[in-house]
Amino acid sequence: MALPLLAAPAGVTKARAVPDTAPEGAPSVWRPGTAAGPVAGIGRPFPALGAASMVPPSLVPRPAIVPRSQWRADETRRDSHAHYAAGVRAVFIHHTDTPNGYDCADVPRTLRNLYTGQTRDRSWGDLGYNFLVDKCGTIYEGRAGGADRPVVGSHTLGFNQGTTGIAAIGTFGPGTQVPAAMEHAIAALAAWKLGLGGVDAAAKVRLTSTNGKSRYAKGTSAEFDAISGHRDGFATNCPGQALLARLPAIRTLAASLQGRSSPLPPSGIRFAASLSGPRHDGTR
Repeated sequence: MALPLLAAPAGVTKARAVPDTAPEGAPSVWRPGTAAGPVAGIGRPFPALGAASMVPPSLVPRPAIVPRSQWRADETRRDSHAHYAAGVRAVFIHHTDTPNGYDCADVPRTLRNLYTGQTRDRSWGDLGYNFLVDKCGTIYEGRAGGADRPVVGSHTLGFNQGTTGIAAIGTFGPGTQVPAAMEHAIAALAAWKLGLGGVDAAAKVRLTSTNGKSRYAKGTSAEFDAISGHRDGFATNCPGQALLARLPAIRTLAASLQGRSSPLPPSGIRFAASLSGPRHDGTR
């Protein structure tokens, strides 16, 4: 589906000549030691949406998202301007390639370490991922600019424009169990984010490569699942074989949450025991 180009509100930078950088293997080597509009606590606030008509209503409710202010992102480290696409047409799933044995209460520290690695050592200007999800199913805001807006990230080289990057916190190589709570949260987040632009989570979409270092030559149009893995667009093992194997079930669940019929049987879906229990939103 084609999305019209949106006019940016005053003071907002549209997607233009944004350096298309992204992880070229493991997204980070660092190891750990909800409202629309501006996110509270950000040192350089971003303007709110100028009009509600800029995007159609989502098909699913917005899930709970922990803002950057709660995990104590140092806003002096990032670029002062966010860049925006016309809309989000696809989601790329990643893993952070960090240890799996973490306590969910310690995730804010992990995020700060990732943030340091990607701003100071990789010069990406901010976290590359738009969102991160922990094994307890808590969703965190990644790149600044507004969780409900089509912020251009730095997560999938060649395909950062018009997509969202969701990173599962941990490492999901062969034989690793993907927590049901994490899986459900990723599906709910993808369903909501794609729903903002009316995109069916179980559909195929066409994206155009902006960088010849991706799997496709610059300017090449390629077909992707609306929910794809990082390795579908770039030569990498990310998001790990175990998480990649769960993407069909995640697509099915996301489409179901959107109220759409799904081409896949629901037998592979594993529901979290509870999504209304205690959330690990604190910081350390």
